[in-house]
Amino acid sequence: MIDAEASVEVLGRILPLKEGDAFLVADAWGDLTGGADGFFLRDTRMLSRLRLLVGGAPPSRLSTALSDDNVFFICQATNRPLPPMGGRSAPAGIIHVERRRFLWQERMYERIRLTNHGIDDVIVPLMIEYGADFRDIFEVRGMHRETRGQLADPVRDGRQICFAYEGLDGVARQTCLSFSEPPARMSEGQASFQLCLSRGSRYDLFIEAGAEPCACPDTARWRLAAVQARLAMRARRRRGGGVRGLRSPRFNQWLDQSRADVALLTTDLPTGPYPYAGVPWFSTPFGRDGIITAWQMLWLDPGLARGVLSYLAARQGTSTDPFRDVEPGKIMHETRGGEMAALKEVPFSLYYGGVDTTCLFVALAGAYARRTGELGFIRDLWPNLLAAADWMDRRGRANGMGLIDYQRGRDTGLANQGWKDSEDSIFHADGRFPKGPIALLEVQGYAYQAWQAMAEMARALGHADADQWSERALRLKAEVETRYWMEDAGFYALALDGEGQPCRVLGSNAGHLLFSGLPAPDRAARVTRTLLSARFRTGWGLRTLATQQPRYNPMSYHNGSVWPHDTALCVAGMANYGEREAVARVLDDLYAAAVNFDMRLPELFCGFTLETGEPPVPYPVACMPQAWAAGSVFLLLQASLGIRIDALEGRIQIDRPRLPSGIDRLSVTGLEVGDSRFDLDFTTVDGTATVRPRHRSGPRLDIALMV
Repeated sequence: MIDAEASVEVLGRILPLKEGDAFLVADAWGDLTGGADGFFLRDTRMLSRLRLLVGGAPPSRLSTALSDDNVFFICQATNRPLPPMGGRSAPAGIIHVERRRFLWQERMYERIRLTNHGIDDVIVPLMIEYGADFRDIFEVRGMHRETRGQLADPVRDGRQICFAYEGLDGVARQTCLSFSEPPARMSEGQASFQLCLSRGSRYDLFIEAGAEPCACPDTARWRLAAVQARLAMRARRRRGGGVRGLRSPRFNQWLDQSRADVALLTTDLPTGPYPYAGVPWFSTPFGRDGIITAWQMLWLDPGLARGVLSYLAARQGTSTDPFRDVEPGKIMHETRGGEMAALKEVPFSLYYGGVDTTCLFVALAGAYARRTGELGFIRDLWPNLLAAADWMDRRGRANGMGLIDYQRGRDTGLANQGWKDSEDSIFHADGRFPKGPIALLEVQGYAYQAWQAMAEMARALGHADADQWSERALRLKAEVETRYWMEDAGFYALALDGEGQPCRVLGSNAGHLLFSGLPAPDRAARVTRTLLSARFRTGWGLRTLATQQPRYNPMSYHNGSVWPHDTALCVAGMANYGEREAVARVLDDLYAAAVNFDMRLPELFCGFTLETGEPPVPYPVACMPQAWAAGSVFLLLQASLGIRIDALEGRIQIDRPRLPSGIDRLSVTGLEVGDSRFDLDFTTVDGTATVRPRHRSGPRLDIALMV
């Protein structure tokens, strides 16, 4: 659905901003050019053009960056030779041009600062081009629409211009662009300023854009909004516990960037915090992505999981609609707020075409209960969990095997409904696409976790029927071991097709099965060896598909690329079976990749094998930041450190911890379990890691170290 050629040029160098339901992507100069960029609000492009010209030309760029907290976009530039004004021209490189921009409460704030470092007074012709096309995000991604709503003529008023659009959905949308200085000339597409800068002087032009008009942007409004934006971001970054390496500035930079990216993508909703999937294409709640990100962060910040569970429970399916792939009890896959979704031109206003999300919802609830011991919340959630379990039971009874399978209700929905949802990601060993319904391997693992979680939560709540859930987990385990295991390959099949035939393909899906704890230990060991072999391991992470498989392509979206969250789940699965050394090695692999991506892991990158002295190859239209890519390091660290928190038992277990290479000391601070608060200090001496707990407040917990 993405127009790759239109997107690559912009997405290859964007430094996005996001706040709430608004996000902005621009080029390295900070310009919006009407391509795959823009200022978006709830899936509508509110500003499609915002281009700065100095002396009739783009300034010469010096640098582009985001602030460490992801709040500010900053472009540093200088002038090209200025045209003669009053008989004299100004040379290049004497005017420092700084563009500083942020978002707050669904508004864009920008300050353009000009400083004259020349020896003479200068007249600077400044022009800002602007426009608002109000296109739906799916249009921006390349979808064609036969008809659109009505654009009104822009309305100019001194220092402000307002754009308006009446959508076919009956919603009136408006963007007002305001300047602190009245332009010398203003048209429907540009504003011109003639700025007199004496030697050594500085001039600030403030700009705001939002749905509501602004009479006059100024320094005070800018400063107040900037302080509020930074404080809000600081609060999100500081939720939960923290991790720091001693004398490890580069590794800490990765941790800081990852934490900042999770905070950037997290929106505080009425139901609690929710990590939006990624910028630019997926800046909205996704069920699967939100659950996985919350699970990655669970040991440090369980509040994120509570927010995700609350949001998804409030939107649980209650009816049947093939267009939206919704059924009673099912958990949503995606929600969209744009015009095309409202008109059902796409089914994503509230879409349920994810076969795994319902199972993951139940499994996360169980993991949250175990991590926090908050049974009151689980009790409130219990009707939703029962409805989800009932949906799982109906799916299992429909195929007679207890397996969770899928087949889209309409052609407008997703053809493949697991996390590998591209059209060519599920296939047989000869490359054929299977006929549905399709039962993906990893989904059975999530269902196994869900049935176990239902049993554990039922016992904790004092329900007498807990054993029924355990029995379903055991029956599902037996079916998977019988139907998916390929003895000759020492691996599990990718999926079963509608005729019960296995797709005998080696994919990373088997690593997710390890994460669920379903495989027998001997089979888990064989899967682990294969995942760590050169067929999967690139030196930068694990491929989604082994080499020598049909449809293998390291440049593809799902058939041989490296997805950090996928690697993290596979490695955490290995850790479930006692693997530690390999976990630390793959953590080092992803760290090396992060260094080459400026410490911000993208959604995915190409699956080429590491070549000495060469960087990993980017995937051209990957989202960056992406929530579950940012959260990957924290799940990997938990797996490497062997930390398991069981608040229901009041027990912390640390099983044979291993620190990342080059780090001898690492601290986990501010962990909370019930009313207890404590730190964990890890130290490696002669190749053996030990831990020293530091109790800070509340009851003391039972902390057991296994070496």
